Amino acid sequence: MPSSKAVPSSRTHLPEWRAVADHARVSGQLPLRELFAADHHRAERLSFEACGLFVDHSKQRLNDGTLPLLVQLAQACGLRDRIDAMFAGGRINATENRAVLHVALRAPRTESITLDGQDVVPGVHEVLDRMAAFCDRVRKGEWLGHTGKRIRTVVNIGIGGSDLGPVMAYTALRHYADRELAFRFVSNVDGTDFAEAVHGLDPAETLFIVSSKTFTTQETLANARTARAWALAALGAEAAVAKHFVAVSTNAKEVAGFGIDTANMFGFWDWVGGRYSMDSAIGLSTMLAIGPERFRELLAGFHAMDEHFRTADFEQNLPVLQGLIAVWNTTFLGAHTIAVLPYDQYLARFPAYLQQLAMESNGKRVTLDGRVIDDYETCPVYWGEPGTNGQHSFYQLIHQGTRLIPCDFIGFLKSLNPVGRHHDLLMANCFAQAEALAFGKTTAEVRADGVPEDLVAHKTFPGNRPSTTILAERLTPHVLGSLVALYEHAVFTAGAIWDVNPFDQWGVELGKVLANRIVPELESGTEPTLDHHDPSTAALIRRYRAR
Repeated sequence: MPSSKAVPSSRTHLPEWRAVADHARVSGQLPLRELFAADHHRAERLSFEACGLFVDHSKQRLNDGTLPLLVQLAQACGLRDRIDAMFAGGRINATENRAVLHVALRAPRTESITLDGQDVVPGVHEVLDRMAAFCDRVRKGEWLGHTGKRIRTVVNIGIGGSDLGPVMAYTALRHYADRELAFRFVSNVDGTDFAEAVHGLDPAETLFIVSSKTFTTQETLANARTARAWALAALGAEAAVAKHFVAVSTNAKEVAGFGIDTANMFGFWDWVGGRYSMDSAIGLSTMLAIGPERFRELLAGFHAMDEHFRTADFEQNLPVLQGLIAVWNTTFLGAHTIAVLPYDQYLARFPAYLQQLAMESNGKRVTLDGRVIDDYETCPVYWGEPGTNGQHSFYQLIHQGTRLIPCDFIGFLKSLNPVGRHHDLLMANCFAQAEALAFGKTTAEVRADGVPEDLVAHKTFPGNRPSTTILAERLTPHVLGSLVALYEHAVFTAGAIWDVNPFDQWGVELGKVLANRIVPELESGTEPTLDHHDPSTAALIRRYRAR
């Protein structure tokens, strides 16, 4: 990947890295109480706004020198060159020799993004137009099943990015969904997932979307074949498959062999990673739910944040700052996790979506050039639940536990479902939790409340627990697109600082290989041997077979 300056093989050799590390030792533990007391304009200075999002970083452990040093580190790590290379179609996924162009999936028709001399944008819109035409037919009741009934339920079959993105988007945008259509999702190869997803459904009114780029993904194909058998058991004729199954894939031969009409196959490209694919044809279920126009609003939100990321100065760049603060907390302050806490029930699946986006991207232990990273920490664990549920679950640990857990609070100024005082109560809790984490309650304050001395320590809150608060007017398709792109590009930014490839996922391969070896030993009675397995695994296989 081209760079305007030579970068040492180890990030820790950079003077900019050492400057941030020295700064962290001196300033990383400064109490937020003191920082706010010394600067009454801190909240204004450390809040940023773009693309419908307002982001307040003032409750992070940052002083006047922190962000400038982090920006200098980003510049030294070649972040600007990497951003430019991504948008220019450079093959920045070096281990797979692929471009990374999910930004092309949401580019307007009028734009041009070139890969190997060819503009990819027209192809993107050709697929989007075909998706829109198909969705309009289903939503209007013009697409009929094998028996002449209209489709009432859509079941998306996928796994990983082919499931987490669609599930999250449908849940997040359900307010805008056509309630005449029901949506269910199958991902786990556990038969229970399929059995529960189709429970109570009428095969004559059910449409399956099989999402697998290669149409060979083990779990997805196992579920797809089970769905095929389930449908044909009721509908009889093989011809019914073409009326009740469509594919998101690029393998026309396998799709046709399954019985799906390739006219109803929607493709995408090898420059789209699975966890970056929710706005490609993988989003077919999303478009079916909210309609083509709303889906275009979603894409517009993505594109707005793409352009902000591409053009804004790092000092005001929302994704860059988000990514740099994640690096600051993880690598320099020693945090091992980040809690994502959406105060909107529609975003219930957003933390799970971010788990794959961040941890599959940056959960790496070697640099781009293959050097083992042994002198700094990379990706933290992402996790979370919607507020206020989490407050009655794990917030205890965040407030008074021994671990440093930075938090991202996400909230909206207006509810999509205003009911009495509910939204005021919800957002009061959101703001209060961030305030309590930052400032806590001192021993003196506890004693002043008249708390018995033997309980003072128990009721003291140390505070100085960092958080970011992200606000938007309301949860719309456009805002969701901006929010997802914010985290996409923040993950990219952090990966650039850590010098890892955020676009491969070799870590998922070994388990698949070993599982394929074990399957025949479970099904055929082949005796597991210590030549193939360790003693523990061999014993587990024998115990399973002896069931």
